[in-house]
Amino acid sequence: MTGTLLTRLFFAAVGLFMAAPLVVIAGVSISEKRSLTFPPEGFSLAWYGQIFTDAGWRGALTTSVLIALGAATIAVLIALPIAYALWRRVTVIGRVVQLLGVSPFVLPPVITALGALSFWATMGGYGAWYTVVVSHAIFFTSLPLVTISLGFQTIDREVTEAARTMGADERTILTTIVLPMIAPYIVSGFAFAFVLSLNEYIVAYMTVGFTLETVPIKIFNALRYGYTPTMASVSILFVAVAVVVFGLVARFGDLPRLLGAWSDGDGK
Repeated sequence: MTGTLLTRLFFAAVGLFMAAPLVVIAGVSISEKRSLTFPPEGFSLAWYGQIFTDAGWRGALTTSVLIALGAATIAVLIALPIAYALWRRVTVIGRVVQLLGVSPFVLPPVITALGALSFWATMGGYGAWYTVVVSHAIFFTSLPLVTISLGFQTIDREVTEAARTMGADERTILTTIVLPMIAPYIVSGFAFAFVLSLNEYIVAYMTVGFTLETVPIKIFNALRYGYTPTMASVSILFVAVAVVVFGLVARFGDLPRLLGAWSDGDGK
């Protein structure tokens, strides 16, 4: 009993320690005063409204969302055929491609960012909007690659074999059996890539500099002119988006399997 109590107290303390910065930021975001002070002085939601009424913040938010949507879409389009090919037939070349797909996310972000900077500077595309979209897509491809690969592992091959026996060709099997079964894993991979792209700074800064402002870049640019609660409000907004997206994944998807808790075919 004592050991259980100590364990609960330990995890509670860890949880409070991890939540403390978020509590401070949330408090700052509702303060009436134009300063990053805690506890908040008064109560106001005006700083949240400024995200959408101020042209600079609204533009940065729109840019971040569009980049995240494009990057997540491309990441899924890259990951899906790789995962499908590996599910159909495991080859040495396929494993190498899979390793290359995972490696950008495994490496420190600054290394990937420097590689992207060198590539786009050499190709003459540095500063263009598409550079950050493509770079984010490559950087986050490993997320849908992992989730979609897990989705393929859930498919009972006896189902596809039965479909072949009934005369279905590979295209019909893919569109009517395989894709519907792995759809939650595709959506989950897209969601993971989308949320992380929204919050990514290093790769975006290295590929477009200050020529294109995403929200993280906008925050760092705004720091040069002082501290305002709008920065805290944007941070809380992004946290809320992440909570909603991952909450939907947990509600409608198979979160334990997506996190690698189950590895066999029957989910046990």
